[in-house]
Amino acid sequence: MSWKLFWLLVEASRLTIILSAVSISLGFVLASLVCAAVMSGNRAARAAGRLFVSFFRGTPLLVQLLLIYYLLPQIGLNVPSEVAAIVGMSLCTAAYQAEILRGGFVSVPRGLIEAANMCGFSPAATFRRIRLPIAVQLTIPALTSEAIMMLKSSSLVSVVGVIELTRMAQDLAASTYRPLELYAAAGFVYLVINIVVAGLGLGLEKRMSWGRL
Repeated sequence: MSWKLFWLLVEASRLTIILSAVSISLGFVLASLVCAAVMSGNRAARAAGRLFVSFFRGTPLLVQLLLIYYLLPQIGLNVPSEVAAIVGMSLCTAAYQAEILRGGFVSVPRGLIEAANMCGFSPAATFRRIRLPIAVQLTIPALTSEAIMMLKSSSLVSVVGVIELTRMAQDLAASTYRPLELYAAAGFVYLVINIVVAGLGLGLEKRMSWGRL
């Protein structure tokens, strides 16, 4: 395979990275709200949060992307395919990240919270200085794995017309009749990206070790 074809795949991977990064970031913000709803004392909020998580974890991302892609024009929102892809991926990863965050908060040792209360910490201070840092540190490995999963799942956005890494490999394979080489090269690019993400997650986990909390 020529370097020109490989470079086209590398260029297409930029869109894969951008779509994934934006979706994961927006998903984290939404996941925080959903997690708060699920753990709140309000019954309606808990029900809404659980329904959100159940729907987006219980249906395939491919179906969600197609629903959003065809639903948005029906409600008068004619947006680019990339925007529809970001919306779909953000909602999907938010459901998974919300459960990861909830697991992190549940795993915070109860003794630390009781000790903070005995020291006179307010609920807000206990959350900010005890619960949140420990929950984030506990969930970094799972959040990193979710980020890698979303990077790989971003290949599904090709069904809504986004020319990302997988779609570029498909188009090049159809025009050059060299599918094996091109798909192998695309897989290599995905591997490199995910190794970098895994390394960043590991570095962040080490920085937020227990001794630094």
